[in-house]
Amino acid sequence: MKKGSGRFISLEGGEGAGKSTQAKALAFALEAKGYTVTVTREPGGTASAEIIRGLLLNGAEEKWHIRTEALLFAASRAEHCAKLIRPALARGEWVVSDRFIDSNRAYQSVNGELTDDEILDLHRVGSENLMPDRTFILDVPEEVSAKRAAARDRGGSDRIGRRNSEYHRAVLAKFRNFAENEPERIRLINASQGPDIVTDSLIESLSDLMK
Repeated sequence: MKKGSGRFISLEGGEGAGKSTQAKALAFALEAKGYTVTVTREPGGTASAEIIRGLLLNGAEEKWHIRTEALLFAASRAEHCAKLIRPALARGEWVVSDRFIDSNRAYQSVNGELTDDEILDLHRVGSENLMPDRTFILDVPEEVSAKRAAARDRGGSDRIGRRNSEYHRAVLAKFRNFAENEPERIRLINASQGPDIVTDSLIESLSDLMK
């Protein structure tokens, strides 16, 4: 492992953007450069957080009130940060997470029930405001996202993925807004390109953190 402090990278985006694929590819590319990398996901990442993941993603769409949903995401993340992410960073590892706080901000605020500040308040309490060093939003057109998600899920979408196209369109708009308003941390990546090209773009956009 290369010497130096650990780095925390999150991959965000709508359904079918390629986050899981790119998380693994990015980890492989970083390991080839000599870094030790932990790949994880949200909700989940630890045994207890994975239990909450099951509660969140399985069942009927109306299973949870949106505020309850946000609290469950915050609880899962608190476990994830305390038991996996912070220890890995303390060891000097790089952590690559398939989703983190920005997904929570996008998915749980679009209906107007919760504000962005309220969701970030939950994050400050539960996870001590841990933020990624770099966040990549994998951006694809709505029609590409829908086609990829359908091929991936084969009719078995989770309760959030099953929400209507208007909801997911609003989520994509939120992600793009985050990238526009927080350019120092968040980078928008064209994920319509071939997987290898996308991975190369991610690595290139991390060059400042690898010095």
